[in-house]
Amino acid sequence: MGALSVQSSALQGIQRGLDGIRKNASEIASSEQLNQTGQDTSLESSLVGLKQNQVQVQASAKVVSALDEVLGSIINTTA
Repeated sequence: MGALSVQSSALQGIQRGLDGIRKNASEIASSEQLNQTGQDTSLESSLVGLKQNQVQVQASAKVVSALDEVLGSIINTTA
């Protein structure tokens, strides 16, 4: 797998995680209003999803960081 492919996958992971965080945050913010109107909402699942998406963003960011270090080492070695 090439470096660009790894970087692209990691950035997609970050983007998906951030999108999920926005969705979960919106669900959490609106859960009280929905409960007042009689609609069932699962605050717990939104909080769990928020944590899962946070971990996804952190893991993907670590991949980007590791790739940066590897490429930096390769460039320094060949220079």
